[in-house]
Amino acid sequence: AADKELNALYQQMTARLKSSSPDSRKLLVSAQRSWIAFRDAECKFSASAVEGGSVYPLIYSNCITDLTKARVETFKNYLKCQEGDLSCPVPGA
Repeated sequence: AADKELNALYQQMTARLKSSSPDSRKLLVSAQRSWIAFRDAECKFSASAVEGGSVYPLIYSNCITDLTKARVETFKNYLKCQEGDLSCPVPGA
């Protein structure tokens, strides 16, 4: 569920950036790819103490869910940007 929400928010952000800031859109795509690689590596590390054990999938998937939920909140904040807020990379709707 968190992954689905993340993807929906990502699509909203890329759509907003497509016309207003193609360079920022490219940076978002790159950042998201890097974030996914980080999330996966972090969760493999986080669950490494139980690797090979029956609880590994649970520990790993809980980590993925937790980090994805945090990213969802970040994206929600980006999508709340007000017009003229120079500290925000996503233009207001």
